[in-house]
Amino acid sequence: MKYRIHILPYHGDYSAMVPDLPGCIAAGSSIEEVRDLIAEAIGLHLDMRRQNGEPIPEPSQQVDLNVNDLEDGELCMWVQVKESQLV
Repeated sequence: MKYRIHILPYHGDYSAMVPDLPGCIAAGSSIEEVRDLIAEAIGLHLDMRRQNGEPIPEPSQQVDLNVNDLEDGELCMWVQVKESQLV
């Protein structure tokens, strides 16, 4: 599964969020670290939803993204979450 993430710089660190999974966030000291952490957070988030009997949201396949709407320094990318990462 591929989920779109947004990474934002904040005082030398970075935070990431997943628009398709509200509340799924991560923070790290580099883009690479926060990307790895958000992939792990996605797996944990989906596992928690399964355990609670909640549906698993499908990742958005199409995105209307206006670069003018992004904040300064904001990155948008996709993260592949392998089944082995899903706890």
